[in-house]
Amino acid sequence: MIKAVVFDLDNTLVDFMKMKRRSIEEAIPAMIDAGLSIKREEANKIIDEIYKEKGIEYQQVFDMFLQRVNNKVDYKILSAGIVAYRKAREAALIPYPHVYSTLNKLLKMGISMGILSDAPAKEAWLRLAYLNFHHIIDAVVTFEDTGERKPNPAPFLMVLKKLEVKPEEALMVGDWAERDIVGAKNVGMKTVFARYGDTFNTEKHNADYELNDISELIDIIIYENKL
Repeated sequence: MIKAVVFDLDNTLVDFMKMKRRSIEEAIPAMIDAGLSIKREEANKIIDEIYKEKGIEYQQVFDMFLQRVNNKVDYKILSAGIVAYRKAREAALIPYPHVYSTLNKLLKMGISMGILSDAPAKEAWLRLAYLNFHHIIDAVVTFEDTGERKPNPAPFLMVLKKLEVKPEEALMVGDWAERDIVGAKNVGMKTVFARYGDTFNTEKHNADYELNDISELIDIIIYENKL
């Protein structure tokens, strides 16, 4: 009997990479307009290198970027980049098709919902609040809660504990097979691969189910609960 669904956040509920790309695309010309002397292509290359070194959630990317370009942080340029980034991020932070309707159906079905994300806690909560998901999500676990990243079992076990369900009573929905699917399977959860959010061209995910659209999740739960 499925009583809860745990979602990865980025590239499962929201198109994180699209949001990131658009935000960077707006931030670079804003910094150039504020006085930074660099070509857009070169700026993009340096920022990509920083994200590869520090991780896609690195919060001081523009500080490091300016250090590498100018050997100092010019706050006029930095602030212009941050403001442009945030405006673009808010405009691009939208859920995948049918996410709102699917979450509302789960709510009506009495299914508890959790978020399991490797994003910093503040950033995860900001995204949820901006999308107005924070009112319907029952539990949120981020890297800061356990100090461990997926597929380590600690975050999976914590979100299950917060939702007050057994592993076999929960579905894990995620786009990253090596983290979301492997980690959930290792603790005994049923797994659902979000094909629509896959950025790795994954061929084999070994999940119990696959979603091409998040709305298909409803039929999976109905099927599971008939077994």
